[in-house]
This record gives sequence, structure tokens and C-alpha cells, in this order.
Amino acid sequence: MTKAEKNHIIDEILALLIKLADDGTDNPQKDRPAEMLTIKECTKVVQGVSEHSIRQIVAQGKVKSVRTGEGKNGKILE
Repeated sequence: MTKAEKNHIIDEILALLIKLADDGTDNPQKDRPAEMLTIKECTKVVQGVSEHSIRQIVAQGKVKSVRTGEGKNGKILE
């Protein structure tokens, strides 16, 4: 699978997730705080996607994220 094909699949998955989140129906989880995962945790949840790919998605702004800490020891939560 080429890099372009992987990026296309990731874009489609993100589009579907955004559509599900914005479908306008009552979502009982809206009152609950968002669950934040580290990049390593994301790779375990979304199998087949590398840490590098997730970092690229975050850098492109396709996924909301928060950086905790500073410098090399800071973590990116998404």
C-alpha cells in the first residue's frame, strides 16, 4: 500500500468520524469529558496506523490535540 493510499484511507476515516460526531442527534456523551489518549495509546486503539502517521495527522490539524508539558518530555494528547 502506498503512502498516498494510506493517507486517503485515513482521510476517509476522519471524515466519517467527524460526520458521526456532528450528526445533530442527542449524544449522551456530550456531557462527559472527552477522553484523551497519548499517541502510543492511539496506535494500540487504531491498529495498523503507526505513531509517525498519527503525528502527521496531528501536525496537519486533522485531529484536535493538546500538548502537555514542555520540550522533549511533553506529551501530545488527542
